[in-house]
Amino acid sequence: MATTVDRSTQRNGSRNKFSLKLGKWLQNLTPTAIILAILLLAWQLFTMSPEANLPGPITTVTETWKYIVSPFFDNGGTDKGLFWQILASLQRVAIGYTLAAITGIAIGILIGVSPFMFRALDPIFQVLRTVPPLAWLPLSLAALQSAEPSAIFVIYITAIWPIIINTAVGVQQIPQDYTNVASVLRLSRQKYFLKILLPAAVPYIFTGLKIGIGLAWLAIVAAEMLIGGVGIGFFIWDAWNAARISEIILAILYVGIVGLLLDRLIDMLSKLVVPGEQKQG
Repeated sequence: MATTVDRSTQRNGSRNKFSLKLGKWLQNLTPTAIILAILLLAWQLFTMSPEANLPGPITTVTETWKYIVSPFFDNGGTDKGLFWQILASLQRVAIGYTLAAITGIAIGILIGVSPFMFRALDPIFQVLRTVPPLAWLPLSLAALQSAEPSAIFVIYITAIWPIIINTAVGVQQIPQDYTNVASVLRLSRQKYFLKILLPAAVPYIFTGLKIGIGLAWLAIVAAEMLIGGVGIGFFIWDAWNAARISEIILAILYVGIVGLLLDRLIDMLSKLVVPGEQKQG
């Protein structure tokens, strides 16, 4: 009898927790929903004029309904649903961003621990990081003679700078007391790296990774407009050339949603790796 009561209490407790979480989520979502409704209404009103050059939200949904309800169609070539367009872009981002993360963290640690390397490389990095992503595309096309690796290189060169800089700052911010303790304990370089340097720098590294993923997603959309093929960037450019403005609006919405999900993914990973710590900026 007691066991049955305990199980019933546990079920009720779980339901109450779920109800509280759902209520809090809806409460947090309400202001956003109100603002979004106002923006959609304003958009619809401003596009009702005969002179309006952009479609309203109702027209946009009507004209792009096949892309909304059938994101997985594949008719060959570039005639694919938005799922495949975004997947192609994400694959390029995954390769370029992963390479940028690996080399960026390694270089950041190097210039963080070596004052000489920092003085030598930091001015060069500060100049290169200000170059717009698309400025690298003609150079990469000339060097690589292929659109696909050129787009990946643009992602790589765009995402790497915030990763390098934030990693280096994180290493440089390690308290001197930590280094002194490591010297007293005569820790090996490997143990110092694993036990002191890396844990202290991880919050800064994830800040760089978070900035880098946003820049990588921006870069691929712009690069695909020029290199062609399957991808959300070329989809937008192709829709513009065919004057399909509603498709452009829908694609921009998808780009924003995917960018938000990528940002949240890095946030989630950072909380798993650095639980309870406040990330540094």
